[in-house]
Amino acid sequence: MTLVQIWKENPEQIRAKRVDQIIGFAGDGKLGDNNSAPSEFRDFLARVPGELIAKYANDCLESAFKDSGLALQDIVNEIATRLGFTVEPGRYRGTKADIGHDGIWTAPNNHAIVAEVKTTDAYRLPIETVATYRRRLIKAGRITEDHSSILIIVGREDTGELEAQIRGSRYAWDVRLISIDAFLRLMKIRQDLDSPSVEERIRAVLIPREYTRVDEIIDLVFSTTEDILDEVPDELGEENEVESAPGAKESKDREKPVSFNLACVERIGKSLHVELTKQSRVIFGDLDSGLKITCAVSKEYKNAGGLGYWFAFHQHQLETLSEAPSAYACFGCGSPERIAILPFNFIKSQLEGMNQTTREDGRMYWHVQIHKEGERWIMHRRKGFDWPDITSMMLVNNERAT
Repeated sequence: MTLVQIWKENPEQIRAKRVDQIIGFAGDGKLGDNNSAPSEFRDFLARVPGELIAKYANDCLESAFKDSGLALQDIVNEIATRLGFTVEPGRYRGTKADIGHDGIWTAPNNHAIVAEVKTTDAYRLPIETVATYRRRLIKAGRITEDHSSILIIVGREDTGELEAQIRGSRYAWDVRLISIDAFLRLMKIRQDLDSPSVEERIRAVLIPREYTRVDEIIDLVFSTTEDILDEVPDELGEENEVESAPGAKESKDREKPVSFNLACVERIGKSLHVELTKQSRVIFGDLDSGLKITCAVSKEYKNAGGLGYWFAFHQHQLETLSEAPSAYACFGCGSPERIAILPFNFIKSQLEGMNQTTREDGRMYWHVQIHKEGERWIMHRRKGFDWPDITSMMLVNNERAT
């Protein structure tokens, strides 16, 4: 039985294990460039939630078990994947014939980062050695000089000695430095939000810049705030209300957003018979089948016609679902006990009749409004468009309507 199969059948057993114990279940139980364990271990890391990634990183730093540095290398590469990089893992131990990088991370804009992972900065890191890796990769045509840089990821926040070493070298404009703790925080920001612009700015922070002007950092902070505000609707004026709907929803001041996405996703996974891994606040995917879902949630809004629920469905979410072999837009209506599971082709066909909001920065989203009228679940749209009955697409209590 593979490590991933053990995780699927008994996740609680795995959750209780240290990372060195988990590696013992993978392949031949030992990390090495010619061993079977690394592929199973990396496949496993791709499926576990972010909090376990953080736990395993801390295991590597605090336990200092044999090959803890090798495990940390894989963990750091997994974090990079979750930040939107395409990752080519490096060798655990370099040879004269092979370039000894820990990973090459390629961003969507084709900038390549040569990663170097260190559990501690207690000794002097040979910057020239890492720079040589980059030069060899450039010479081999695998990266370019103008669109590549070096990132050193260090296990502790106390990196003063290493920072001074980098500043005093001729590679200061090619190298960036980050601690594991800060790197984990970037992963958490990425997975707690749902914004391609935030993801892009996170990646940009890891590339060497001259920071006399701090606009880029301010943009990242501002973007994360804006994404959080998108979780709940702005106060709805007349132009955003559902036309001709009986007892249309009253305007509401912005309130604290509800959060039961994960409980909904667990039920959706069981209903669709897939294992869903978190990719962002609302996007989840099954690594085996390629299926993807979005899962937004809403509190209840009472009106004369019954209960109503409001959701934002963003353009980038539509694009993400369109790239998957199968996909659903899912909406938790008041609790995990009431979930609309809408096939991608259906939700796409309904967007024309929905209200839209376009923000000042150009980001756009549709207003998805679902009402319960008696025993029927209805999707409301603008005047002149039909209001489809989605009762058959609802997962209510423990039953999927058919």
